[in-house]
Amino acid sequence: MKRTTARELAIQLSFAAAASGVAPEQMLDSFFDREHYESLGAEQEIFAEYPDEKQMDYIRRLTLLTAENRSEIDGFIERYAKGWKVERISRTALAVLRCAICEILYLDEIPNAAAINEAVELDKGYDDPDTVAFVNGVLGGFMRGEFPAAEQE
Repeated sequence: MKRTTARELAIQLSFAAAASGVAPEQMLDSFFDREHYESLGAEQEIFAEYPDEKQMDYIRRLTLLTAENRSEIDGFIERYAKGWKVERISRTALAVLRCAICEILYLDEIPNAAAINEAVELDKGYDDPDTVAFVNGVLGGFMRGEFPAAEQE
Protein backbone atom coordinates (compact mmCIF):
# COMPACT_ATOMS: atom_id res chain seq x y z
CA MET A 1 0.00 0.00 0.00
CA LYS A 2 1.34 3.40 -0.95
CA ARG A 3 1.37 6.41 1.40
CA THR A 4 -1.22 8.04 -0.88
CA THR A 5 -3.65 5.18 -0.22
CA ALA A 6 -2.99 5.31 3.52
CA ARG A 7 -3.59 9.09 3.42
CA GLU A 8 -6.86 8.60 1.55
CA LEU A 9 -8.00 6.04 4.14
CA ALA A 10 -7.20 8.54 6.91
CA ILE A 11 -9.20 11.22 5.09
CA GLN A 12 -12.16 8.87 4.72
CA LEU A 13 -11.98 7.90 8.38
CA SER A 14 -11.69 11.55 9.46
CA PHE A 15 -14.71 12.35 7.31
CA ALA A 16 -16.69 9.47 8.82
CA ALA A 17 -15.70 10.31 12.40
CA ALA A 18 -16.71 13.96 11.98
CA ALA A 19 -20.00 13.04 10.29
CA SER A 20 -21.02 10.26 12.68
CA GLY A 21 -19.82 11.55 16.01
CA VAL A 22 -18.38 8.10 16.76
CA ALA A 23 -15.13 8.22 18.73
CA PRO A 24 -12.24 7.91 16.26
CA GLU A 25 -10.58 5.13 18.29
CA GLN A 26 -13.75 3.05 18.15
CA MET A 27 -14.19 3.74 14.44
CA LEU A 28 -10.59 2.73 13.70
CA ASP A 29 -10.90 -0.54 15.62
CA SER A 30 -14.10 -1.62 13.90
CA PHE A 31 -13.06 -0.38 10.46
CA PHE A 32 -9.76 -2.27 10.50
CA ASP A 33 -11.29 -5.48 11.79
CA ARG A 34 -9.69 -7.82 9.24
CA GLU A 35 -12.97 -9.43 8.13
CA HIS A 36 -14.75 -6.08 7.75
CA TYR A 37 -11.87 -4.50 5.87
CA GLU A 38 -11.50 -7.43 3.49
CA SER A 39 -15.23 -7.31 2.71
CA LEU A 40 -14.72 -3.73 1.48
CA GLY A 41 -12.05 -4.84 -1.00
CA ALA A 42 -14.69 -6.21 -3.36
CA GLU A 43 -16.40 -2.82 -3.43
CA GLN A 44 -13.50 -0.42 -3.89
CA GLU A 45 -9.91 -0.82 -5.05
CA ILE A 46 -8.63 1.39 -2.23
CA PHE A 47 -9.41 -1.46 0.19
CA ALA A 48 -7.67 -4.16 -1.88
CA GLU A 49 -4.61 -4.27 0.37
CA TYR A 50 -4.65 -4.36 4.16
CA PRO A 51 -2.28 -1.77 5.68
CA ASP A 52 0.97 -3.05 7.13
CA GLU A 53 2.13 -1.97 10.60
CA LYS A 54 3.84 1.23 9.40
CA GLN A 55 0.86 2.27 7.28
CA MET A 56 -1.56 1.45 10.09
CA ASP A 57 0.46 3.60 12.48
CA TYR A 58 0.34 6.51 10.02
CA ILE A 59 -3.43 6.14 9.42
CA ARG A 60 -4.15 5.95 13.16
CA ARG A 61 -1.90 8.89 14.03
CA LEU A 62 -3.32 11.11 11.29
CA THR A 63 -6.94 10.22 12.06
CA LEU A 64 -6.54 10.66 15.84
CA LEU A 65 -4.47 13.85 15.62
CA THR A 66 -6.98 15.36 13.21
CA ALA A 67 -9.83 14.61 15.64
CA GLU A 68 -7.89 15.74 18.73
CA ASN A 69 -6.89 19.05 17.16
CA ARG A 70 -10.03 19.71 15.16
CA SER A 71 -10.87 23.03 16.83
CA GLU A 72 -7.41 24.46 16.20
CA ILE A 73 -7.32 23.13 12.64
CA ASP A 74 -10.80 24.50 11.90
CA GLY A 75 -9.63 27.88 13.20
CA PHE A 76 -6.85 27.87 10.60
CA ILE A 77 -9.28 26.81 7.89
CA GLU A 78 -11.64 29.67 8.72
CA ARG A 79 -8.74 32.14 8.82
CA TYR A 80 -7.50 31.16 5.36
CA ALA A 81 -10.83 30.34 3.68
CA LYS A 82 -11.54 34.03 3.23
CA GLY A 83 -15.23 34.67 3.83
CA TRP A 84 -16.13 31.03 4.39
CA LYS A 85 -17.34 29.42 7.58
CA VAL A 86 -16.39 25.79 8.16
CA GLU A 87 -20.07 24.81 8.02
CA ARG A 88 -20.30 26.02 4.39
CA ILE A 89 -17.34 24.01 3.09
CA SER A 90 -18.13 20.63 1.53
CA ARG A 91 -17.53 17.82 4.00
CA THR A 92 -15.07 16.07 1.71
CA ALA A 93 -13.05 19.24 1.14
CA LEU A 94 -13.11 19.87 4.87
CA ALA A 95 -11.78 16.37 5.62
CA VAL A 96 -9.00 16.87 3.06
CA LEU A 97 -8.10 20.29 4.50
CA ARG A 98 -8.14 19.02 8.08
CA CYS A 99 -5.83 16.11 7.32
CA ALA A 100 -3.40 18.20 5.24
CA ILE A 101 -3.13 20.91 7.90
CA CYS A 102 -2.75 18.22 10.57
CA GLU A 103 0.12 16.66 8.63
CA ILE A 104 1.82 20.05 8.29
CA LEU A 105 1.41 20.92 11.97
CA TYR A 106 1.95 17.58 13.71
CA LEU A 107 3.68 15.07 11.43
CA ASP A 108 7.19 16.39 10.97
CA GLU A 109 8.26 13.41 8.86
CA ILE A 110 5.85 14.50 6.10
CA PRO A 111 7.23 17.30 3.90
CA ASN A 112 4.79 20.21 3.78
CA ALA A 113 4.80 20.28 -0.03
CA ALA A 114 3.93 16.57 -0.12
CA ALA A 115 1.01 17.08 2.28
CA ILE A 116 -0.36 19.90 0.11
CA ASN A 117 0.20 18.19 -3.24
CA GLU A 118 -1.31 14.92 -2.05
CA ALA A 119 -4.32 16.71 -0.54
CA VAL A 120 -5.04 18.54 -3.78
CA GLU A 121 -4.60 15.38 -5.88
CA LEU A 122 -6.85 13.33 -3.58
CA ASP A 123 -9.51 16.04 -3.55
CA LYS A 124 -9.70 15.81 -7.35
CA GLY A 125 -11.24 12.38 -6.88
CA TYR A 126 -14.04 13.75 -4.70
CA ASP A 127 -14.80 17.34 -5.63
CA ASP A 128 -15.31 19.53 -8.68
CA PRO A 129 -12.44 21.67 -10.05
CA ASP A 130 -13.64 24.83 -8.27
CA THR A 131 -13.57 23.09 -4.90
CA VAL A 132 -10.14 21.60 -5.65
CA ALA A 133 -8.88 25.13 -6.45
CA PHE A 134 -10.43 26.34 -3.19
CA VAL A 135 -8.61 23.61 -1.22
CA ASN A 136 -5.35 24.50 -2.94
CA GLY A 137 -5.89 28.20 -2.18
CA VAL A 138 -6.65 27.60 1.50
CA LEU A 139 -3.57 25.41 1.92
CA GLY A 140 -1.39 27.92 0.05
CA GLY A 141 -2.69 30.77 2.21
CA PHE A 142 -2.11 28.70 5.34
CA MET A 143 1.51 28.07 4.36
CA ARG A 144 2.18 31.72 3.45
CA GLY A 145 0.50 32.96 6.61
CA GLU A 146 1.85 30.47 9.14
CA PHE A 147 5.21 29.55 7.64
CA PRO A 148 6.44 32.59 5.70
CA ALA A 149 10.09 31.49 6.08
CA ALA A 150 9.26 28.29 4.19
CA GLU A 151 8.60 30.43 1.10
CA GLN A 152 12.24 31.55 1.21
CA GLU A 153 13.65 28.00 1.10
